[in-house]
Amino acid sequence: MIEFKGVTKTFGKTTALDDLSLVIPEGKIVGVLGPNGSGKSTLLKMIVGLNKPNGGEVLIHQQKPNTETKSHISYLAEIDYLYGWMTIQQAADFIKAFYTDWQEDKYRDLMKFLELQPSMVIKKLSKGMRAKAKLLLSFSRNAKLILLDEPLSGIDILTRDKIIETIIKDYRAGDQSILITTHEIQEIEGILDEVIFIRQGKVALQGNVEELREEHQASLIEIMKEVYWYENIK
Repeated sequence: MIEFKGVTKTFGKTTALDDLSLVIPEGKIVGVLGPNGSGKSTLLKMIVGLNKPNGGEVLIHQQKPNTETKSHISYLAEIDYLYGWMTIQQAADFIKAFYTDWQEDKYRDLMKFLELQPSMVIKKLSKGMRAKAKLLLSFSRNAKLILLDEPLSGIDILTRDKIIETIIKDYRAGDQSILITTHEIQEIEGILDEVIFIRQGKVALQGNVEELREEHQASLIEIMKEVYWYENIK
């Protein structure tokens, strides 16, 4: 279980998270949704320990982010972090040297599924192929917690479908947690168990997707419009 207890994070005069308190359940696919600049990416970085809170605390199984908690997290950043001169195989060898939960069989299986080749050079890949390569490396681990920061951003529709298929392909419901930040709600609505709407560093709405749809008699996109329209006129 992941807990945010009164977490505030500022960057100069900008407040990314504002006294944020929430509990993220285990064993589910959770969407962290909201417009650009709402604090979604900062939330993930706090979990993995890349950013430290100015106030409050983040707890992962009652521990603050540390070397032990990081070893169970597979984090796919929005930025393109792969070394362009590497082949996909060299990138895989680099990553598996750091993590004991690397699964070679899963890596080979996903390689075929995503239509990639070990000899492909990162810098020569299209944006969509690079996105699939990042996903391959993130999901080839047997991580308990997978964090995906805007995995669909700027990607063509066919690649988006392949990415979503990969997310659910080997997902272990109840044993593995996946957090996805995005503002591309329509594509992922069908795979989410829980949703957290973030606005200006605060939780605007959180709940079970099916229950929210039933309560509002609307899709997640319609609920999001309702939430942010209401927030804007308060």
